[in-house]
Amino acid sequence: MITYLEGTLLKKAEDRVVVFTHGVGYEVLLPATVRQTFRGKQAGEDGETVRLHISYQQRERQPKPMLIGFNHEAERDFFEVFITVEDIGPAAAVRALTAPVAMIARAIESRDVKALTRLDGIGQRKAEKIIATLFGKVARFALMRQDLEPVPVEVEDFRAETQEVLVKQLGYRRAEAQDMIDRALKRKPDVASAEELLEEILRGQMG
Repeated sequence: MITYLEGTLLKKAEDRVVVFTHGVGYEVLLPATVRQTFRGKQAGEDGETVRLHISYQQRERQPKPMLIGFNHEAERDFFEVFITVEDIGPAAAVRALTAPVAMIARAIESRDVKALTRLDGIGQRKAEKIIATLFGKVARFALMRQDLEPVPVEVEDFRAETQEVLVKQLGYRRAEAQDMIDRALKRKPDVASAEELLEEILRGQMG
């Protein structure tokens, strides 16, 4: 399975690119938010080096493998959560990601149906289904800063894990992260996991 590609930008089309590496050209679909970062990049023999985190998709109804590219690992992780919603396949999800991941996740966590219907191909019924399926599951993406590469962490203490996510994945300074954690635990001292703590931090940010 392909999870990451680094190579030369061989070709650009409206919604996809071809990345050339080790003698092979890989066609990669790009959501609108990722395509924006490719504006101005040169394709062809002198094409620029590109680095993409890849979601590899192959399904019974779609036997031809599909590669979807993202600038950040967390964007790919959100995409793979997003396509767990019934009736939202990979192609529909690529089309729908016309807003930053953090904005979409925030709309889900705040149950903002209207904001989700602004996404390409998402009507009211589908927006309600997205919220019903994903509410409470995407809080960490709602806190994501779009300009930073996330770093996976494995920390036993959920408070330390939360701090590492805020600092290394979401771009906060360590002192800011600790303050956010302290205020969240003061509001809800019975939090027992990093996921719950991130959700409480998000509620505080949106309050």
